[in-house]
Amino acid sequence: QVQLVESGGGLVQAGGSLRLSCAASGRTWSIYTMAWFRQAPGKEREFVAEINWSDGKGYYADFAKGRFSISTETAKNAVYLQMNGLKPEDTAVYYCAARPETSTYPYWGQGTQVTVSS
Repeated sequence: QVQLVESGGGLVQAGGSLRLSCAASGRTWSIYTMAWFRQAPGKEREFVAEINWSDGKGYYADFAKGRFSISTETAKNAVYLQMNGLKPEDTAVYYCAARPETSTYPYWGQGTQVTVSS
């Protein structure tokens, strides 16, 4: 099992920035990729970005490209999401997730609220 704990959410004005953190513990040796998803009120959970644990290559949803940046600090078993140029439509609960190589995402954090005011 892998346990994930997010932090860094909060209230920010439009155009501002936030950095989300996710700390992994447990069977971290099994992690292949880690990702961020988000869920806005009344909407389904959607993919934001993911990163390969070994080579640090990142992938982004179209809305995140150019504004968000995902990174890892493997020595700390941590993944980060730097979010710049935030918009009110970025308001959501952001979830950290992790998966082994041959699986979808079985491990999820509890989520952290991001609220962007206009």
